[in-house]
Amino acid sequence: MQPPKDASYPGETTVEDALTDYIKSKAVANPESTGAGNYVSNAESVIRRWANWLDQEENVTALEAIEPVHLRHYARHLKTKVRQDEYAASTATTYYAYVRAFLTWCSRDQLLGSNPAEDEIALEELPDDPGTKDTQQFWSPDDRRQLESFLRRCALDAIESGNKGEKRKRFRQHALVALLAHTGVRGAEVFSHPKDNRRDGATWADVDWANGALRVLGKSQEYEYAPLPEVAQKPLRRWRDELDPAMPEVPLFPTEHAPSKYSAVRSQVPDVEAEDEDIDAVIREKGVVLPAISTEGARSLMKRLCEEAELGVEGEYLKPHGARRGLGDELYRTNPPDAQAALRHSSIAITNKSYSHIEAGEISDVIDSTRGTDKG
Repeated sequence: MQPPKDASYPGETTVEDALTDYIKSKAVANPESTGAGNYVSNAESVIRRWANWLDQEENVTALEAIEPVHLRHYARHLKTKVRQDEYAASTATTYYAYVRAFLTWCSRDQLLGSNPAEDEIALEELPDDPGTKDTQQFWSPDDRRQLESFLRRCALDAIESGNKGEKRKRFRQHALVALLAHTGVRGAEVFSHPKDNRRDGATWADVDWANGALRVLGKSQEYEYAPLPEVAQKPLRRWRDELDPAMPEVPLFPTEHAPSKYSAVRSQVPDVEAEDEDIDAVIREKGVVLPAISTEGARSLMKRLCEEAELGVEGEYLKPHGARRGLGDELYRTNPPDAQAALRHSSIAITNKSYSHIEAGEISDVIDSTRGTDKG
């Protein structure tokens, strides 16, 4: 039931009070993070504008008075802005995402019973964003199998030839590809991101082998657990044994970028003239902890691997985020809730929206089978 139009709710939490606490919690959690600071600053600006709109257009100021219909109206408001060319569709969906993240926090802090921004009646009013359409690349099962088969052959050849450097390289590559292909992680959740110093790459301490899970900093800036199935664990274990990390805080995939290696040695072992030494030997002997491969470095690696494996994907290459879409596509066709769980979507409505093309295609097949005899 929609709340009374005045929505005063005397004595209850106001949106303004909840927002103040939300911003404080984010600032305290990430005091030195430039990227997180930018996120909080942008989020606060957007959410304050939404709160003002909520007050003026819906006459709602109490947090507890917010219902899905208010978010439906807000989504429609954003859609109008897109139609009037005031916002890009991607901007509108980003603004809604900020509000949704805030209300998720309110729900987790038990200020709300549930998140009204996750309700399907609100989500269906969001403007279509061409950047999120199914035309975006995803790893097909055949492409994934072909790439993994190529990497397994390369690793086996390296083992048989006794080439330790090649073996190390191939184990690392296979583990990285398997992690992307079978866990649904985003690149920025496991690799370092230059614009956010909180995102410095997943480490071996984040791996929960017993429960088959990997702790990652999610898109919402909250820590989450991504699934780590056996099909991803096996190559990751082989890589761990090959890498032999000195401590749990070592990144899963240390960089192979030479300037980054030299920089790490200079900062951690200043008495060593890095340029005059075998840099890899110094790293091993001195226990230097290298930074994680960056998101851009991972994209470059995937491009090289696809070229090497002669795997052409519409003239491009298998991009890291395409692995997440590919996993979601496969799971959704079998059981949508499994796709929701693997991709860590907060509601099935989001998963349904992401893979609506599948349902439409299945309905097309039903129509064809039903009316096939009508074809001319």
